[in-house]
Amino acid sequence: MKIYEYYRDAAKIHLNGSIAALLPACLIVFGNISFVKNQQMMLLTLPFIIYSFFSFQFYLFKIHQSIAIARNMSHSKSTAYSLFDASELLVLFMNTQSPELQLYFPNGYLAGSIKKYKRKTYALYNAKEEVIGFYQVKRRMMITINVYDQNQNHLGCLEIKKHPWKKVKKVLLDKSGRMIGAVKGSSVFMDEEVINKNNKQLGRLRRGWMPFEWSPLFPNPNTPVLTLRELNSERDKLLGMAFLIHEFFVER
Repeated sequence: MKIYEYYRDAAKIHLNGSIAALLPACLIVFGNISFVKNQQMMLLTLPFIIYSFFSFQFYLFKIHQSIAIARNMSHSKSTAYSLFDASELLVLFMNTQSPELQLYFPNGYLAGSIKKYKRKTYALYNAKEEVIGFYQVKRRMMITINVYDQNQNHLGCLEIKKHPWKKVKKVLLDKSGRMIGAVKGSSVFMDEEVINKNNKQLGRLRRGWMPFEWSPLFPNPNTPVLTLRELNSERDKLLGMAFLIHEFFVER
């Protein structure tokens, strides 16, 4: 999958919304002409028609973006390396009936995705749709996101505790329960950091800091960028990415 397909799919969502909004408008018109015959009742169609119009404009906008990106990607080469080899990924969220988080290499090719696997479990997939990790969410006194590799071996967890005055503490633990790091961020805008016990940054998710040279393939400058430069092993990266589950699937 390539990034222009994401924009094409996003365009289809707006088109479906535009068509769906016309249905109640048509029913109102049909009912009014056939039975009620009250001109004032036709005003009820305005909100649906306005919504349909703007949804269709968003559809056209996204389609034009998709076409432009596809043209720009004709000069971009595919990559054969793994999601775990990447130091930077672009994060796009599909907020549909089945929400999906898509991770892209800067060259526009899909690196992987995170989707609901079953009831309270999310799976991390590579570009070939193979499961490479699991995240199980537990809600009790606090939120715990347990992390497993593709063989379901427990690697550790992310614990999210809410303290008085709504202060949130996010701690990364290994499988023995030993603290190996924490997640710190802003409550106002998207800027989450994964740090170790020595306060060294291991990874970061930021919105609004996308390099300009990526804009031909990622036209939205607010596309979140995930940095994983200091997370070297697959285990570390699976653990370090646990906060994405909380950020996009639990908090939303």
